[in-house]
Amino acid sequence: MSTRPRMSDLAESAGVSISTVSRVLNGKPGIREDTRQAVLQAMTDLGYSREKLQQRSGVIGLVVPELSNPSFPAFAERLDAIFQTGHRTVITAAGPSGTNEATCIITLLDLGVDGVISISGAAADTEADLAPYLRLAEAGVPTVFINGHTTQLDSVFVNCSDAEAVTASVTHLRSLGHERIGLAVGPARFLPTQRKSSAFLGLGFSQDSIERTIFTAEGGRVAAGKLLDAGHTAIICGSDLMALGVIREAHSRGMRVPGDLSVIGFDDSPLMAFTDPPLTTVRQPVQAMCEAAVSGLVRAMDGNTPDGTELVFRPDLIIRQSTGPRT
Repeated sequence: MSTRPRMSDLAESAGVSISTVSRVLNGKPGIREDTRQAVLQAMTDLGYSREKLQQRSGVIGLVVPELSNPSFPAFAERLDAIFQTGHRTVITAAGPSGTNEATCIITLLDLGVDGVISISGAAADTEADLAPYLRLAEAGVPTVFINGHTTQLDSVFVNCSDAEAVTASVTHLRSLGHERIGLAVGPARFLPTQRKSSAFLGLGFSQDSIERTIFTAEGGRVAAGKLLDAGHTAIICGSDLMALGVIREAHSRGMRVPGDLSVIGFDDSPLMAFTDPPLTTVRQPVQAMCEAAVSGLVRAMDGNTPDGTELVFRPDLIIRQSTGPRT
């Protein structure tokens, strides 16, 4: 049984790129006539009709940086549940470094997805190449970004307020008597790091109280080592995994949490209520953010052009046993 040709098949037959095929299929300007005719001829040769191209596939692509961090599957699971009424979802993981994000986009284009939701992807990295998402735009495939923002793309952006997360965390720790508070976050190029750091500095702290490593338990442990050596009695983290690394470093030094060190995470990932001690953390409103992302994507798929609006949601501080009075 023959299978329907993909855009990559058309591109190979016509001797052009997938993005060029996409522009031809969607009637975009700026294509040379001989190139357009080559793509049209490839469509004829491969039996790919315009009518078939314009049909919706009913498939939505979800792009996540990785699946080992429990916060990303949590978003993907909620999104999949919302879409189940009328669409199927395909989840692609770009890898911890994000180097395969372009490959994920090519795969989704080949699948003929109707739309894409990117979670903490290139739009969250100020140094990332946005070309894959520009390719989606050229192909007429709308994209919505969760936890990211850029002025280079006209899209819908859904974010949790990093400033409010930091403010709530600092307020809680100060109420417990902590003044030597540190911030452990990821690399400086990431938007959440920049926003959390800016809010932290705005509350009167110095750059010396910020450690930027990576959003992992190992990164948290490295940051904790430096902040503890500098005399901090409480640490706010950019992710729950970092917070677990901070706690591990404290325990390796014979310190008690929260007796000697208070720790706050970010995400409220599954199982954080069952760690030792149960983790105080900032909970992202995942359900509300996912509903907003789906609503924005559906509007875009219905022909409403996004204007770059950023929807910012308020987080909740979930107080458990990893924070306590300064002793």
